[in-house]
Amino acid sequence: MRKILTRKICTAVLLAAFVLCLGGAAFAAQKKPVVGLVMKSLANEFFKTMEEGARKFAAEDGTFELVPVGMNSETDIDTQINAVENFISRKVDMIVLAPADSVGLVPSVKKAIDAGIPVVNFDVTLDKKALKDNGLPGDFLFVGPDNEEGSYLVGKFLGEKLGKGAKVIIIEGNPGADNATQRKNGFMKSVAEYGFKLLASTTAHWETEEANTVMTNLLTSHPDIQGVMCANDSMALGVVRAIEAAGKSGQIQVVGFDNIGACQTLIKEGKMLATVDQFGPEMAANAIKVGFRIIGGEKLSGWSKTPVVVVSAKDLK
Repeated sequence: MRKILTRKICTAVLLAAFVLCLGGAAFAAQKKPVVGLVMKSLANEFFKTMEEGARKFAAEDGTFELVPVGMNSETDIDTQINAVENFISRKVDMIVLAPADSVGLVPSVKKAIDAGIPVVNFDVTLDKKALKDNGLPGDFLFVGPDNEEGSYLVGKFLGEKLGKGAKVIIIEGNPGADNATQRKNGFMKSVAEYGFKLLASTTAHWETEEANTVMTNLLTSHPDIQGVMCANDSMALGVVRAIEAAGKSGQIQVVGFDNIGACQTLIKEGKMLATVDQFGPEMAANAIKVGFRIIGGEKLSGWSKTPVVVVSAKDLK
């Protein structure tokens, strides 16, 4: 009788342990790593498609929880800073950041690193001097495209269309963003190579409406413009609209950067010459993959380069 009772007790204890083990495993399975994704303006189609690509990757991967955050406009730097601070407070497992301001976001990155949260910088590089000033390495890992090369390539494409000595302008991005500087520098290489006469170089802060106003004014002050380099496609939309309003559609060649759907349509219609594809839907996903390599123990630094290609009408048939 005692043996039977002992056997029953042992069985009950083992069953209870098994249930507890299953419960613990279920809890562990539910607790996925959390990735905080900080993007730029979601009013920009490029970042909308980037978010969609990241969400698709997270759903297909299934091993982590994605929390994406975007800005209202390209100059809304405080929203990005607050997003990083919030992710630090939530103790997420990784922060993936496309900074709107290459200097202004560095102190927040430093706080995250000090809190033990890996940060992957993508799309726009953080400023090297600001990194060093905040005690971070100058070769802090960056996952993203060669913006200067992309802008140079599309500038060359414009040069082949217009020929030597053409009169051009550049509509720049946000002066606080490193990719805006790189894209201007790349275009200036093509200006030198083709002997372009640069009539104006001015910012529209990546925004469509501001670019429309800027271009409207430039068409008045420089009616002989032959070509326009827009540092992103959102601004190209505003530029094309201004050209149409001035009755000069087809007379001025426009190139952009990002390969958003709306600009693909304009290229097919002959209202834009070309743009640069930097593969936005895959960019955040690639950065997240790199981040998990860091969590896995890899020591990564420097530049993990992603591709850029020129897209014109022949590529969209």
